[in-house]
Amino acid sequence: MIIVGVDEVGRGCLVGNVVAGAVILPDDFNLPELTDSKKLSEKKRDILYAQITQACQWAVGEASAAEIDEINILQATMLAMQRAVARLNVLYNRVLVDGNRCPKLAHCTAIIKGDLTEPVISAASIIAKVTRDRQMIELDAQFPQYGFAQHKGYGTKKHLQALAEFGIIHTQHRLSFAPVRRVQKNH
Repeated sequence: MIIVGVDEVGRGCLVGNVVAGAVILPDDFNLPELTDSKKLSEKKRDILYAQITQACQWAVGEASAAEIDEINILQATMLAMQRAVARLNVLYNRVLVDGNRCPKLAHCTAIIKGDLTEPVISAASIIAKVTRDRQMIELDAQFPQYGFAQHKGYGTKKHLQALAEFGIIHTQHRLSFAPVRRVQKNH
């Protein structure tokens, strides 16, 4: 039986893509430390990411800030999840998604806090989190004044102060999110 685990990262951020990971664990794959990516240190996530990407089938799907603004964050999250599963390019028996709703995928089950209880979802959570964090580090190299490497695009005090001082990055900030809209009106 082929089970795909799916999770996303970045729904609450003010900048960048929402990223979904999709993973299929081999039958002999056993990492007892798999859990929700947010409960792991960055170093531990990186180690697990390397192990997952070497031993498992995996894929990432994303929806851009422009897509988020166009269709809303919930629909963009569902789209990113669909893209991740489609990129696996396999016939599967079941999809397990962290959360309370499924994207339009056959044989899908949503599991609240599934990233804590289902190793296959935990693995997807790690793939998504490490991928998005690395994107934020790259964005930080382009725009160091915003502090993306530290806050990963969330609406922290430092991010909001940088928005007020430097304005928005039109290609990256989510213009439909209230804190970004407020800054846009004032600049």
